[in-house]
Amino acid sequence: MNWTQLRVTVPTEDIDRTAAIMSMLDNGILIEDYSDIETGLKTVYGDLIDENILSADKSHGAVSIYIPDDKNYADYTAFLKERFAAEKIDAKMELLGVDEEEWSTAWKKYYHPIKVGEKLVIVPMWEKYEPTDGEIIVRMDPGMAFGTGTHETTRLVCGLIEKYLVPGQRMLDVGTGSGILAICASKLGAGECFAYDIDPVAVRVARENVKDNELTNITCGVSDLLRDVDISGGQFDFAVANIVADIIIRMSGDIGAYIKQGAYLITSGIIERYADDVRTAMLANGFELVETRSESDWVAMVYRKL
Repeated sequence: MNWTQLRVTVPTEDIDRTAAIMSMLDNGILIEDYSDIETGLKTVYGDLIDENILSADKSHGAVSIYIPDDKNYADYTAFLKERFAAEKIDAKMELLGVDEEEWSTAWKKYYHPIKVGEKLVIVPMWEKYEPTDGEIIVRMDPGMAFGTGTHETTRLVCGLIEKYLVPGQRMLDVGTGSGILAICASKLGAGECFAYDIDPVAVRVARENVKDNELTNITCGVSDLLRDVDISGGQFDFAVANIVADIIIRMSGDIGAYIKQGAYLITSGIIERYADDVRTAMLANGFELVETRSESDWVAMVYRKL
């Protein structure tokens, strides 16, 4: 099997957070951090240390994972781009072993129609698909935004939206990525959908996907989590946050102000070992746990505002 190295270079002070985020994709992590060469290794004979290490940039380090050739590395890079933006980490990503042109287009070979619930089928723009009775087609061109329908977190949330969304409800999507969750909600009968992301590229992609699906009830905007969410129309009836565990925990004390009493909030992007931390934070901030679903090492949880 062939492997592609995904290498992320960040300021030294962000290495630990970067490693934690990348461990959500793969536990086999390589960390390059030379910041302690001149302090922590004073007892080592200088001539035993490679000159390249001694002259390496001490202000930056790198974290790498290795992606097998049967995986879609565009999903990896889009996921990381979104998480780094949310964490305000200045990260430079590079794929070693893949040229730029291949990187920008090769992901399409991994992306085919996929059923993500009882009714919803995510279909790439370039694919032909004839729906069977009752199927709801969502056309997607994810571009460089996270959200193709192939990732476990997206599939989990789509299935839960099918179950809990009531037609006519006003829906909030925090960290929208490609816009896939808001589009699914709209197709399932949501009255209005408001989709936000910190990344302007993701918002642009989401708007294009909304237009391609000929939907008029979705508003996409740039917001750092909840900071610029428009609540002039009142609190929301339904919300989703497919982000990452520590971000969900961070906004657990604020999200309640944006949704109505009794409203459902679907949280995902949570790796299994952090699920209890999210649960503790949500319960402490006025929510009750309604349902938990998992796939591979990923967890989605449905909460209701008390």
